[in-house]
Amino acid sequence: MLFSEILGLPHIKKHLTQSVDGKRIAHAQLLSGASGSGILPMAIAYAQYILCNNNHGENSNGNQACNLKFDHLSHPDLHFAYPVATNDKIKRHPISDHFAQEWRSFVQKTPYGTIFDWYQSIGIENKQGQIGVDEALEIVKKLSLKSYEGGYKIMMIWMADKMNVAAANKLLKLIEEPPEKTIFLLIAEDEKQLLQTIRSRCQILHFPPLGEQVIKDALVAKENISDTQATKIAHQSNGDYNKALSILHNDGSDLQFEEWFIQWIRTAFRAKGNKSAVNDLIAWSENIAGAGRETQKKFLKYCLDFFRQAMLLNYGAKDLVFLEPKTSGFKLEKFAPFVHGGNIMDINKELQDATYHIERNGNAKIILTDLSIKLTRLLHKKQS
Repeated sequence: MLFSEILGLPHIKKHLTQSVDGKRIAHAQLLSGASGSGILPMAIAYAQYILCNNNHGENSNGNQACNLKFDHLSHPDLHFAYPVATNDKIKRHPISDHFAQEWRSFVQKTPYGTIFDWYQSIGIENKQGQIGVDEALEIVKKLSLKSYEGGYKIMMIWMADKMNVAAANKLLKLIEEPPEKTIFLLIAEDEKQLLQTIRSRCQILHFPPLGEQVIKDALVAKENISDTQATKIAHQSNGDYNKALSILHNDGSDLQFEEWFIQWIRTAFRAKGNKSAVNDLIAWSENIAGAGRETQKKFLKYCLDFFRQAMLLNYGAKDLVFLEPKTSGFKLEKFAPFVHGGNIMDINKELQDATYHIERNGNAKIILTDLSIKLTRLLHKKQS
């Protein structure tokens, strides 16, 4: 994968290639940021730069046979680990190697894809994938062997924040003192979910959101759309190229989330002193609880972004507002005054608490009903 094919982030590209050229490669690195910023393709390009002895800041100047292997993600000294779960094909003890073919296809087709996109590609969107003890044992086994080509071995753990505690503890010593010429590249969207003992052993590199101009130029070049359409989509994408592609291709998930959210908000406003509306909130909670847990978590994140956008509009920061609801009769301008400094922190806390409990397999109906009742009170809270 060429660095020139990765959108934006020239300072990160420069930092990574210079660390290799100067022989200052940290043995354990944590790359933290959103999938839509290009963190996975950047990590793969970095691994290629190391293993193929490329130079001059690009992956086209070294071992061409090695570079060709990377084009197919088949280099024997590059190992991957990523969250998985049982599906129709793998009934028990799932590990990354069981899904190697699907992984290569996913990376080549959607390098900026999210974990939810990955779950959909392997048919586990209604489950919560994880990196468990079976995977940790497999990692230890792989890294105990000598490198195939006599150079570095690289273990890339995508979505390392989905690693459970048992697996993290199993890998702790190995990450701290890996075998000679072994590199760990951990990729995480939420680094705080990783054990502190893991984080403390890694050199951390943060990936910022992509600039609007970068996304606009990529859409015009790659998707062959007009400047005007690309500018609008780039603004709505909030620095996430995967989000921009979803908007362009009319991905139905956000439209469904918008419908759920606006139904929820309208019912919450009616629920104060209205028993029938409370019953509607319970029915709404049961409907959302019927979706998979990953869908529920993705929806709650969407709600959080929606509330933040409303607050920004309420306080006059229109240039930062990218949300454009499509639901008939709903105006963000009319909703915005109800989200303010007096309730946004509480709303944020309740949404994050609900996500936390859903992640830990709490009863979704109870969690969402409780959240709905609390939201009813918070939306009617006056600004102090």
